[in-house]
Amino acid sequence: MDTETVTQKLRFGEFELDPEVGELKRNGSRLKLQPQPLKLLLLLVRRAGSVVTREEIRQELWSEGTYVDFDQAMNFCIKQVRDVLRDQPDRPTFIQTMPKRGYRFIAPVESDASPQGRKSSGDGSTIRLQKALWANIADLHLAEERRKRNTRIAGGVLLVVVCAAALMYILF
Repeated sequence: MDTETVTQKLRFGEFELDPEVGELKRNGSRLKLQPQPLKLLLLLVRRAGSVVTREEIRQELWSEGTYVDFDQAMNFCIKQVRDVLRDQPDRPTFIQTMPKRGYRFIAPVESDASPQGRKSSGDGSTIRLQKALWANIADLHLAEERRKRNTRIAGGVLLVVVCAAALMYILF
């Protein structure tokens, strides 16, 4: 049996999550993520497509008898995960908030050990379609961010030109 199959690395987008080693990589580069947010990401990725309730997250991340401001701690963990994934809560690419319920991981996930990863017929086309749709959504989000940035730059340049023209008008 191949060691990659045993480790069951999980891939989504440009990320690879290795549960056995407890590390997240983006395009091969290791990313820093504290243990609790990493456990949360692993829980969400393993249950991709399903709603993971706040109670299920509490049970997974904090054992009985642990006294912590649960809402604040969970919000911190979600923020850390979103930051490392560069995900926006209002325009999610990876983690969708289900108000008053929990969270859902919405990107397609591949696993070295999953039967889906080994199938070449039937489900393979569905998985490829999901990945293509998700990639299109991710590209649209990136294009929107570029458009917003370019609009801000153009607005700044326009403001400088108007100020310069006004100054020239006043001086001459």
